[in-house]
Amino acid sequence: MMGPGGHGHDRNGQIRLPIFVRARVAAVTARASDVPIDVVPIEVVGVGAAGLGTLDPDARRMVDEADVVVGGDRHLDMLGERPGVRLVPWPSPLLPGLRALLDEVSGRRVVVLASGDPHVSGIGSTLVRELGTDAVRVHPAVSSVALARARMGWAAEDSEVVTLVGRDVDRLRRDLAPRARLVVLTSGEDAPSRVAALLVDEGYAGSRVTVLGDLGSPAESRTDGVAASWDDRPAPRLHLVCVECSSGPATRAPSLVPGLPDTAFENDGQLTKRVVRAAALAHLAPRPGDVMWDLGAGAGSVGIEFARQHPRNEVHAVERDPARAGRVRRNARALGVPGLRVVEAWSADAVAALPRPDAVFVGGGATADLLDACWTALAPGGRLVVHGVTVETELVLHEARRRLGGSMSRIAVEELDVIGSLHGWRPARSIVQWSVEKAVLQEDSEFDT
Repeated sequence: MMGPGGHGHDRNGQIRLPIFVRARVAAVTARASDVPIDVVPIEVVGVGAAGLGTLDPDARRMVDEADVVVGGDRHLDMLGERPGVRLVPWPSPLLPGLRALLDEVSGRRVVVLASGDPHVSGIGSTLVRELGTDAVRVHPAVSSVALARARMGWAAEDSEVVTLVGRDVDRLRRDLAPRARLVVLTSGEDAPSRVAALLVDEGYAGSRVTVLGDLGSPAESRTDGVAASWDDRPAPRLHLVCVECSSGPATRAPSLVPGLPDTAFENDGQLTKRVVRAAALAHLAPRPGDVMWDLGAGAGSVGIEFARQHPRNEVHAVERDPARAGRVRRNARALGVPGLRVVEAWSADAVAALPRPDAVFVGGGATADLLDACWTALAPGGRLVVHGVTVETELVLHEARRRLGGSMSRIAVEELDVIGSLHGWRPARSIVQWSVEKAVLQEDSEFDT
């Protein structure tokens, strides 16, 4: 039954708010008092590849007592006929239809079936992000990652997990390094072939590739090979790829330390050079999960290196020139951060629509109005770094430093060059660098909370 505003009613005729609204009310109220709010949590149950027989008694009881069970077709098929129980497949596409689905089943005992550990590239993380921890309880099974490490004999501290689920395969480029051991979460039957092709492209043709399928089930399979000779045979629908990286003698893996060689970036000369870029990134101080703006991106070098510092970093590169914007995208893919977002616009026109940043770099075109907009948007504790080459921009930076503080440096770099049969120093154009950190005030912390 629907009530005013489209909300449902419970069996007593009371208005039943959508679950995501009730979850947020519960979270806010719990901070203000000890009075609990009646929120029926969604139970997310991890199921092993062998099926419902892998569930412990408590998890099996949750499934048996559910009013609604949500899951993919494979999981729902495990249940067979369930009189009185509503079996709901996930909407496609998932995220646009997720809120409507959860609202529709709110107030009932809902169980979500997921594979293995729902927090390993699974639906558990999505539900917690959408609804909050008060509205979701996760009951994991043994994850595919744990099973893969057991089959390979790899210790957790000696191997890395890279997820390509819902992501571009170029994301893998960031993590390639000699002797690296990678557990790669994939989707699609052609994923191992795409991974092998990328390894060859990056100079890791001799890497050992192992495809583990249907881990933990009677149909478990293992296929071993080498990237260079990997064929296009389809992989099992449920699989992951383990890679033991072996590089060729000419392979040069890009370091994660800021200051990649200038030759690592396709550019037309509009590039923040290596030494100056390293100095800028030192002041930008990337931290895991930071949001960063790269305004006047040029070749995208500063934003790309910021994104490479951690997989959760989110970078928005703004570049008005379409040719350069395309170059930024190519550079981002080549250096393993294809998720970097490129906005084709003037910086002043773009900033109002960007998410609140933890760090901002202005590589060109700085004006007083643009710097004010960046400073206003910057999160408490955020860092702003601006470069200037012209006297006019330098005057803008001096005025900004007078008002907001921070430090200012003039960076002059000279490169050894050939002068006839001898050598001499060739100076590059000096760069004025202003950097400032926004103070964290008590009221800022309380407001954010």
